[in-house]
Amino acid sequence: MGQILCFISEDFADFEITLAFHKIKNVGKKEVLCVGYDSNPVVSESGLTYKPDLTLNEVMELKDVEGLIIPGGPIRNQQTELTELIRKLDREQKLLAAICNGPQYLGRAGILANRSYTTSCSAERIIQLGVDDPFPREQYIEKRVVRDGHVITAKGRAFVDFSFELFDYMNLYEGRKEERDQLFRDIMDR
Repeated sequence: MGQILCFISEDFADFEITLAFHKIKNVGKKEVLCVGYDSNPVVSESGLTYKPDLTLNEVMELKDVEGLIIPGGPIRNQQTELTELIRKLDREQKLLAAICNGPQYLGRAGILANRSYTTSCSAERIIQLGVDDPFPREQYIEKRVVRDGHVITAKGRAFVDFSFELFDYMNLYEGRKEERDQLFRDIMDR
């Protein structure tokens, strides 16, 4: 069983990833693991508390990692361990997916320099925050979801589209297109 990692940190936007992980675990039969800088619990944007299964250092030793998904959250500093994991998975051509402000981590790791991407974080917002811009703005595309090879990025409001792009990338509904399409209609009709 392959492992899909989810990086969590204080105030992460948990609502952006719950649909994706529900189906990745239950339809895709993947092991889902929360990873953090340390093993301390973090409180999400919704106020729920999550406890990492593993630290980023521990994850580096895993052999069956198929990808990393990074939810949105505040613009913040990035520790070396996360950068190293992102670069390792990129070299191995493993899934790297980030939504809303989550692509900041991919940008700081340097993997967006030659890839198309999107994010909810505008250049204006970075100026307002007074921080270094983690994004190579010349690669930015104004779309809800962008897939460039094994890298998927999305705007925060596009969390359903992001989930379905992940499903397609992972072939979760291979041979079950009608079931996939019905799920999309059910979600979008609400």
